[in-house]
Amino acid sequence: MGKRKRKKEEAPPVEQFGDKLVARNRRASFNYELSERFEAGMVLVGSEVKVLRQTAADLTEAYCAVRRNEVWLLGLNIPELQGTAWGHQPKRPRKLLLHRHEIEQIQRAVDRQGMTAVATRLYFRGGRAKIEIALARGKRQADKRETIKQREADREAQAAIARGRDER
Repeated sequence: MGKRKRKKEEAPPVEQFGDKLVARNRRASFNYELSERFEAGMVLVGSEVKVLRQTAADLTEAYCAVRRNEVWLLGLNIPELQGTAWGHQPKRPRKLLLHRHEIEQIQRAVDRQGMTAVATRLYFRGGRAKIEIALARGKRQADKRETIKQREADREAQAAIARGRDER
């Protein structure tokens, strides 16, 4: 008996391979108004992947720049692997893998609309390291205060709902 080919819709979901969040940039949503998001692959060295699997990375200063129709991730800190004779530079520029139309879209937003491409999440999907990039516009101080007020109001509402459940 021959093996039957799997149809595309029968392929196992990506979650089955063990998606794993490595790092999240919480400051990005506080400092910027985030709009369109892109998922990109990264060109990494073996020791970088090994460190990322141990969930050690810092996205707080990470942003993207377009140079010669290529997108580069700058400011991502992946610490060196301990106990090795050779490794990688922690803050080296890393090339991102995106489709041409996505690169052009990012370039247009940065050039014409004065936006910034900020890294928001770093994770593994299907065994491959991925990074989520968001086009962002800087917030003013008053907007940041409004964000804090909204967050506190949401927390109070959630606490009131939880208290209501406990009283039953």
